[in-house]
Amino acid sequence: MKRFYKSVSLKQAGGSFAVLLDSRPVKTPMGGLLELKSAPLAEAIAAEWAGQGDEIDQRAMPLTGLANTAIDHIRTDRAAVIARIEGYAGHDLVCYRAAEPPELARREAAAWDIPLLWAKTQYGLDLKTADGIGSISQPPEAIASLGRHLAQRDEFALTGLVAAAGLLKSVVLALSLADGRLDAAQANAAAHVDEDFQAEKWGWDAEAAERVKHLLTELEDAARFLTLAKG
Repeated sequence: MKRFYKSVSLKQAGGSFAVLLDSRPVKTPMGGLLELKSAPLAEAIAAEWAGQGDEIDQRAMPLTGLANTAIDHIRTDRAAVIARIEGYAGHDLVCYRAAEPPELARREAAAWDIPLLWAKTQYGLDLKTADGIGSISQPPEAIASLGRHLAQRDEFALTGLVAAAGLLKSVVLALSLADGRLDAAQANAAAHVDEDFQAEKWGWDAEAAERVKHLLTELEDAARFLTLAKG
């Protein structure tokens, strides 16, 4: 799509900020108003629009995309996204441990034990762990506790969290990222302990390395969105 506007600005109304293109408000794909409660997030999204060249590249506007998702989908169906996050917790990456070799088991424990204990203390997310890949039945009360905490978050926080959980395959690591206990690089490294271990032994496959790099970029976008959405 060709760039159809010259100027980008923000308009504050009450406690919200609207992004304007040539004084006209930006609409979401579903026709909603792109309105943000956080001034830093609004400024960052406005900068994405201002930074476009002659052609609009949606891939260069990840914050805009996440905000559109929050307004068009998460806001209208919070229960579904909370259930999706609970589903990630039911099969959380950090709960499935390697029994062998001992060095891999040690690395997993070093990367995952502290976030897992923190999630239990902070959110009542008391998840079981086991060796191997067999399915674990997680305590319903742990998932229910998580759901109660998620219900207190707005649509923007939920959007960033579900994006991070999907990328990391872990609610524990996503919550650690959202709450500032891990940055994107640390969370990404924790999510790829097994792959890094195998790569040290056998070498990185070029395609796999590119995939991990791409996932880190997406995770950095989600982390930035979560931070900016807090205001």
